[in-house]
Amino acid sequence: MRKLIVCNIMSLDGYYEGEGGDVMPLFDYRHDYPTDQSFDEYNVERIKAADTMLLGSRSYLGFKGFWPSVQDDPSFPDTAREFSRLDNAIDKVVISDSLTMDDTGPWHDTTRIIRRAGAHEHIAELKQQPGKEILMFGSHILWNDLLAHGLVDELHLMISPLVLGGGTPLFNDQTSSLLRLIDTRTWDGSGLVLVRYDVSGQ
Repeated sequence: MRKLIVCNIMSLDGYYEGEGGDVMPLFDYRHDYPTDQSFDEYNVERIKAADTMLLGSRSYLGFKGFWPSVQDDPSFPDTAREFSRLDNAIDKVVISDSLTMDDTGPWHDTTRIIRRAGAHEHIAELKQQPGKEILMFGSHILWNDLLAHGLVDELHLMISPLVLGGGTPLFNDQTSSLLRLIDTRTWDGSGLVLVRYDVSGQ
């Protein structure tokens, strides 16, 4: 069975994003670590291990609004350009009741839209199909729901070396899971800490 992997960055005090839904404060650590590319490097590692990306509509639109052109932009580091190339090519499944295929350009050929009513059944079927990992970035509301319903296999959390003091908590009030630590990682010249958990007891 294919694994569903959730990969997100978080603050040390447990926030998924800052006030007003702004994720950029999570990356303020780069002022103190200006050469640190570990976040992008790990995302490339994860997307290479996957052949499907699962996203909520907000995260999908955010990715679509930024990543498609990065692969051809020499002002970006090589790691970001590689992620863009891989992101453009990977199959994307978007869970949304509002998006239509008219909203998916330039990713028409790599995107499927699944309505929320059928999401759990469809994702369970995806996991049974042959293939590589199913990867989730962002999509906080969606993956919390999938975690609560036993559909997430692993959480890969990048802990940013900062305290936000407010924002959107990583976990919602309905989430309750037993986690087993399977790996930790640090990088030279980086303030990030990666913790990987198996979602057991399901």
